[in-house]
Amino acid sequence: MPLASRAPIRETLPTLGRATDMPVLGLHVVIALCFAVHAVRSGQDRYWLFVLFAFPLLGSVVYGVAIWLPEWRHSHAGRQVVRGVQRRLDPTRELRQAQDAFETAATVDNRVRLADALIEAGRADEALTQYEATLRGVYADDPELHVRIARAELEAGRPQAARQRLDDLIRRKPDFRSPAGHLLYARALAAEGSRAKAREEFDTLVGYFSGFEAQAHYAQVLAGWGEMDSAIRLRDEALRKARRLPAYARRMNREWLQRLGKIGAR
Repeated sequence: MPLASRAPIRETLPTLGRATDMPVLGLHVVIALCFAVHAVRSGQDRYWLFVLFAFPLLGSVVYGVAIWLPEWRHSHAGRQVVRGVQRRLDPTRELRQAQDAFETAATVDNRVRLADALIEAGRADEALTQYEATLRGVYADDPELHVRIARAELEAGRPQAARQRLDDLIRRKPDFRSPAGHLLYARALAAEGSRAKAREEFDTLVGYFSGFEAQAHYAQVLAGWGEMDSAIRLRDEALRKARRLPAYARRMNREWLQRLGKIGAR
């Protein structure tokens, strides 16, 4: 385009300013409205409404930092996201803190915390030692503890021991319900080579298990059995559901969705 046909710069600058200011101002108001709704629903002092509407940008920043962020961090979703970020930035942080806590006070709770951190760090044999050391007194028949031990046994390459422990738990505590334990049971059956039983348990699990962990493990098992078409169907169904979820829910399931995404990838 010839240079002479362009409008003078001094004439175009005010137009550019007006075009970009209005959407930004509108965004400030939308954010302030969202925080105002949160303030009313959570029973905050009414002066926050004045702050938010009198100073939309500054008020939203102050409200977000002072009220919303601390509340969100202590919610279940917030804790999950924060822990996930911490694990990515400092993978050994929880293990170090658990070791320090156990060295300070060798309580059962601190030992279990240390074992949990060890298994998350991929040190299942060490975790198993710590878990088994807690099986005394009132904790000897704790069902949640036995589920943790079964996980350590499975991760340590002892699926038969894990399955037998869970069978014993079912016999002793027939009313005990644990989705995590059920998933471990299905995984142990698959690792033992009991395909028919594992398939039955996994089919039940994917119908009620919260999140996408069960689907991810089942799809991997199906792929390992050579049933790639079934694995891909399960993958596609899970990923379609995930796309309809809010962003925080997808972040909470990031690991399992990534595993599903790798099914059938070349």
